[in-house]
Amino acid sequence: MNELVRYTPPRADLPVRGIRLGRSRAGTFGVLDIGSTKVVCLIARIESDGTPRALGFGWQKSRGVKAGSIVDMEEAERSIRAAVASAEEMADTLLKGVIVNLSCGQPESRTHNILWQVGGRAVTDADLRAIMTEGVRRTEAEGREAVHSFPLGFQVDATGGVDDPRAMVCDTLGARLHVLDAASHALFNLGQCLHRCELEVEEMVSSPFAAGLATLVDDERELGAVLVDMGGGTTSLAAFAEGRLMHTAQLPIGGWQVTNDLARVLSTPITHAERLKTMHGSVLESAEDRGEMLPVPLVGEDDDQIARVPREMIVKIIRPRIEESFELLRDRLDSSGLPAELRRRIVLTGGASQLIGVRELATRVLGRDVTIRNGRPRLVRGLPETASGPGFAGAVGLLAWAAGEGRPLLDVAPGPTTHQGWLRRSLTWVRERL
Repeated sequence: MNELVRYTPPRADLPVRGIRLGRSRAGTFGVLDIGSTKVVCLIARIESDGTPRALGFGWQKSRGVKAGSIVDMEEAERSIRAAVASAEEMADTLLKGVIVNLSCGQPESRTHNILWQVGGRAVTDADLRAIMTEGVRRTEAEGREAVHSFPLGFQVDATGGVDDPRAMVCDTLGARLHVLDAASHALFNLGQCLHRCELEVEEMVSSPFAAGLATLVDDERELGAVLVDMGGGTTSLAAFAEGRLMHTAQLPIGGWQVTNDLARVLSTPITHAERLKTMHGSVLESAEDRGEMLPVPLVGEDDDQIARVPREMIVKIIRPRIEESFELLRDRLDSSGLPAELRRRIVLTGGASQLIGVRELATRVLGRDVTIRNGRPRLVRGLPETASGPGFAGAVGLLAWAAGEGRPLLDVAPGPTTHQGWLRRSLTWVRERL
C-alpha cells in the first residue's frame, strides 16, 4: 500500500528524541518466543565483544496458541510461566520484562511515501521524528498497531538515495517508510497474557524478521534474500536487501496442518501423528518406501490394536500439504512487489523445513532459477545443542536484536501524539484494575 502525504513542519515545542545506532541491551535480559507448537524463553547478557551469551534456557509445549495468536488465556499463561520458570531457575534470575516475538494479529507490511515541508532550512531530528510519527498515526487510525517503522530511504528535494538527510538544507524532504503493523486487539490479548505472567513487554520483534537475523549471513541481507520460517501454525517470510527489512508476510499454514492431516487420514492420535512426521516425515517418494511398514496405533483402540501402513502412504499425505504451502508462498511473493532478483534467493528455516526433501520440492514449485538453501541459526554461547536447530531460529534472532542487530541506521523514536497506542492504553487499564 502506497500513501502520499503532504505535511507542514511540526511545532517547535515538541521535544526531540534521540536516534539509536545499533544500541544493544545492557545487563541481563530475557527473550520470549511464543509459537503455536512451543514456547521458548532465553535469558542472556551481551558480552564485551557484542555477542550474546545464554544464561538460562526453558521451553514448553505451547497450549492456548493457534496460528501465533492467543486463543486460550489460561492455557497460554501456563505454558509461558513454565518456560520462563525453567529459564529463570537455570540463570538464577527473576525476569520483570521480556523482548517478545510478533506472530499474532495478522502482521502486514505497509509502505508510506511522505513529503515533508522543510522550508529551506537544515533537516533536524525533529523532522525525522515527525515523519515517523505520521506513519504510526496512519496505522493506528486503521485499528492497527505499528510494531516496526523503518526508513527505507529519503529524497532531498530532487536528490534521491539519501540514507541520512540530517543537516542537509532543502525545501521538501521525501521519505519512504516500511511500517509493520498488527491488529490492536490481538496485541492487547498478548500483552494481557504476559501481564498475567507478571512480565512486561519491553519490545516486540517480527517473528520472521528475528529468524532472518539468526539465519541469514551478512551478504544475503545486503544483496537480497527472502527468509521463509516454516513454523507450526504459520509460514512467514521476511525479505531483506541492502541490510534492511523490506517486506514481511504471513501464511496461515504450517507444520500443525501436516500433523493434523496424518492424524485424520490414518485415524491415529495427534501425539503419534507428530512422532510419525518427526521420525519418518518426507516429501520425496522412493522405491524403498513401499516395502517399509510403519506401526500406527488407532484412535480409541486398545494399545495392542496397531495397524501397519507403508511409509509411502506417509509421504503421500505430507507432500500435498507442503506443496500447497510453497504454492501459497509463490503467489504471495509474486504479489509482493519485490524485485525479481531479490526473490531468487530463498533460505528455509523453522521446524517444518526439516522434513526430508523440502528443499527439492521448494525448487520444483518456486522455479529452477531460484536458489534455495536450508538455514540454521547461528551458534550462541551457553545455549544447549538441543536449541540450535531451525525450530529455534526465532528465539536466537531475538537475542541478535537485543545485541543491536537489525536496528535501522536511523532508528528514530516517534514523537508524542495526542493519544497512546492501543496496546499501551489497554495494559494501563488492566494494571489499574487488577
